[in-house]
Amino acid sequence: MTAPGNEEDAMTRRWIEHWDPEDDEFWETTGKRVARRNLWFSVFSEHIGFSIWTLWSVVVLFMGPAYGFSAADKFLLVSTPTVVGAIMRIPYTFAVARFGGRNWTVSSAVLLLIPAVLTAIVLHPGTSLGTFVLMAALGGVGGGNFASSMTNINTFYPERHKGWALGLNAGGGNLGVAVIQLVGLLVIGTVGATAPRLVLYLYLPLIVIAATCAALFMDNLASVRGDTKAMREVVRYGHTWVMSLLYVGTFGSFIGYSFAFGLVLQNQFGRTPLQAAAVTFLGPLLGSLSRPIGGWLSDRIGGGRVTFATFGAMALATVVLVLASSADSLATFTAAFIVLFVLTGIGNGSTYKMIPAIFQVKARAAIQAGADEATELRNARRLSGALIGLAGAVGALGGLFINLAFRQSFATAHSGVPAFVGFLVFYAVCVGVTWFGYLRKPAVRTQVALAGAEV
Repeated sequence: MTAPGNEEDAMTRRWIEHWDPEDDEFWETTGKRVARRNLWFSVFSEHIGFSIWTLWSVVVLFMGPAYGFSAADKFLLVSTPTVVGAIMRIPYTFAVARFGGRNWTVSSAVLLLIPAVLTAIVLHPGTSLGTFVLMAALGGVGGGNFASSMTNINTFYPERHKGWALGLNAGGGNLGVAVIQLVGLLVIGTVGATAPRLVLYLYLPLIVIAATCAALFMDNLASVRGDTKAMREVVRYGHTWVMSLLYVGTFGSFIGYSFAFGLVLQNQFGRTPLQAAAVTFLGPLLGSLSRPIGGWLSDRIGGGRVTFATFGAMALATVVLVLASSADSLATFTAAFIVLFVLTGIGNGSTYKMIPAIFQVKARAAIQAGADEATELRNARRLSGALIGLAGAVGALGGLFINLAFRQSFATAHSGVPAFVGFLVFYAVCVGVTWFGYLRKPAVRTQVALAGAEV
């Protein structure tokens, strides 16, 4: 193995030639330390990426009458980076195998400077809607960071720790949504709603720091270098599309609500920008913090069980949102929305635990049939990494659907109720899919209570 602490290599490219996290001795003596170092700096870079991706959930709060935009225009602005971020997750997943996890983390962080700088230049009344849509689209590159980060960290950790590691990586990244909304609240609360550029000025040096730290402290794994065929292989599995659907319900809800929460409060309950910003950060904050909990619970009782229970609870929370909207109860509505955020976080962690477990089941079955253990376990890691990227891309599209649903709902009914009814139906479908695919007998075939894997 190329020593991870080798200083002569650290200043240029750091490639680890041998990596076997399933070997207990290797993990305890070397792997754990290296994996944790890469995890923390991956979290930092992904965190900044999420902030830039969801920048427009904050910017629209600054857009008062002087900008001349309707509620539908603002929902368009928050929908645009959602769809671009979803699309970018596919090439970002490939990028880890093509360039190396460390190398791509550096590059993807530097790319964030483009939307940050250009948005700061044009962000003032009088700029056309088309220009702002372009800036929002450029901000979508931050959404791709999640896929490359998760794919990379998946290869560093053994199966028994993936739920915790992936949950922590994703949760720390998701916190970028809450943090940029807190920054927006700070700016609005101190200098008013006329200085949105201050938000970007705070993030420009953070982007540079994230790229620098990734260059200095992260590693590339040679075992995943050049493997660009995994995505083509993984699309042939039925579970790929089932898990993508479930991730639409969990992460799609998280990112969609993160963009829309403030606008819904403003348009349905007449909140001012400051009043909306004062509470909108709470949902993404608690949803991000709950994501590692979902992974942790799944490590212990099974991802399928946690996902099933979570979708059931999400459906109940959505019923409360419909009732609170009809009763015009701001307090109940806000509380239920925040609970829904927490549940999306738990579901995010549990669904991502399910992905590597599915391929681990397949690998164990092949090993029992006489296949080479090292080869099968390595194949399981590469396929689960590919599915993580694909499911992340499809799941992020859920955020687009949510914002388009709100846009249509407010345009036609001047209320979010029709949109929430649609979300309720979808969560009910996810409950049924989870039970049918991963919990029903005889679907349960493994001790991870995942089941449904094609063994």
